[in-house]
Amino acid sequence: MKKYIKPILSIIIASVLAVVFIAPLLWMVSISFKDDVEAILPNLNIIPDHPTVANYVNVLTGGDLNVPIWRWVFNSLFVGVVTTVLVVAIDALAAYGLARLDVPFKNVILAMIVGTMMIPSIVWFLPLYAEFSKLQLIDTYWALILPYTSGAFGVFLLYQFFTSFPKEIEEAAYLDGANKFQIFYRILLPSAKPALWTLAILTFMGVFNDFVWPLYATNSDEMRTLTAGIAIMTQGSYVNSPNKMMALSTIATIPVLLVFLIGQKSFVKAVTQSGIK
Repeated sequence: MKKYIKPILSIIIASVLAVVFIAPLLWMVSISFKDDVEAILPNLNIIPDHPTVANYVNVLTGGDLNVPIWRWVFNSLFVGVVTTVLVVAIDALAAYGLARLDVPFKNVILAMIVGTMMIPSIVWFLPLYAEFSKLQLIDTYWALILPYTSGAFGVFLLYQFFTSFPKEIEEAAYLDGANKFQIFYRILLPSAKPALWTLAILTFMGVFNDFVWPLYATNSDEMRTLTAGIAIMTQGSYVNSPNKMMALSTIATIPVLLVFLIGQKSFVKAVTQSGIK
């Protein structure tokens, strides 16, 4: 029986954790399909008695506040996609330079980059806002994109991969006449796809779900992201309409969920794979 105890305990713990994480999502979706009366009743029914999509119609048409919901969705997707592409490109180049090129003081540079990961984001919030305000970039896409492109996590993640890549493969490529850029573009990047996908997924999820910076970096309704827009909706006519708020929250969850499901295999491979094909 001893050999079955550990697997059974693992399954029980995993099931409990799954319920803890999934239950709030199920509750959110359940309330989003309830009418105004049923949504405020103190019941625990997951399945609505009278399911309705009126909440989604109300949210997608702007609701009683007449706000640009679709513009918020576009802003969140645009900022998330552009930022993800920039972060992956910049961090891959920086990691390759620190791992493989003869960069002066690269150990010091790497230590400084990793050291920035220890600084809480709230510390640089006010200086960053003052900088963008002085440059007159507040309430622009630049203010929503540029702050995320200086993250150290992606550099550190890809640096670990590039340093573990066999040098013999690069030396063979040099003998075949390849230059450093060709080795980076044709050999290292294809081999680093799981790590790149992991960085892309985490970056998109972080940017799309970010709330504090987009809330203060934008002033007009047209430049709000979806998360900042949800905060605005809670101050309006939806404050007493939990079903409409849950419908809006469900819509905001769909893009991130789709991105994770699409890149799930690469994400898991990057976590479990330590060797090079």
